[in-house]
Amino acid sequence: MRVHVVGSSGTYPAQGRPASGFVVEQGSTRVWCDAGPGTFTALPIDPDMISAVVVSHQHPDHCTDLFAAYHAWTYRPQPRDAVPLYAPQAVWDRITQFIEKQPECFAFTPVTTGDEVVIDGLKVSFVETEHPVPTVASRWEANNRSLFYTADTGPGGDWRAAASDAHIMLAEASYQGAAEDKAYPHHLTAGEAGQIAREVGAEQLTLTHIPPYLDPAVSVAEAEETFDRPVRLAVPATSFEV
Repeated sequence: MRVHVVGSSGTYPAQGRPASGFVVEQGSTRVWCDAGPGTFTALPIDPDMISAVVVSHQHPDHCTDLFAAYHAWTYRPQPRDAVPLYAPQAVWDRITQFIEKQPECFAFTPVTTGDEVVIDGLKVSFVETEHPVPTVASRWEANNRSLFYTADTGPGGDWRAAASDAHIMLAEASYQGAAEDKAYPHHLTAGEAGQIAREVGAEQLTLTHIPPYLDPAVSVAEAEETFDRPVRLAVPATSFEV
């Protein structure tokens, strides 16, 4: 598997830094995971080569470029149709409410804890996280390698078991400093991300969802202190092997 970082800015996009979005590539399969603002136009491939879409939750910084995809795939001479879309039901409800119709470019399947899908040999399993709206983390497996993406979450909940022994844990790190000082409990500090990755036995840790007003180097340093080994930063327009 190869993961292409399309965007990794937390909460909102910045110049040159789209919000959350990745492309997970396995052979000829390319799955767009999270569709934060700015990610559609920054996709590293022709959007028509996207095999399926996975969206973790309904918050705008993770799903609003579904509207860009809808327009690009619908309003043209040869529209795309039935691109598989896996997400919590609430994502679909909000998309269809906003455009006031069922977008035929997507073939929607709701997912929650315990659900698994296989996309051309790439297995994706889902588990709900600790977030105020229905949110799914995802574990991606192929060729005996595994990637676990936390999506947005606090440190609690049952999602940690699904991250066990992942080769790479792609973790949100919305805050820096002491966990008890964070303003919102349903996100992770960089230190918490490092500690959890170590506790679940992740081989490597990559940080994402760092807001534009934070220095990513500080986040990496704090995560390395608790993870006790080097930590990668998810940088847009770069990629890494799982």
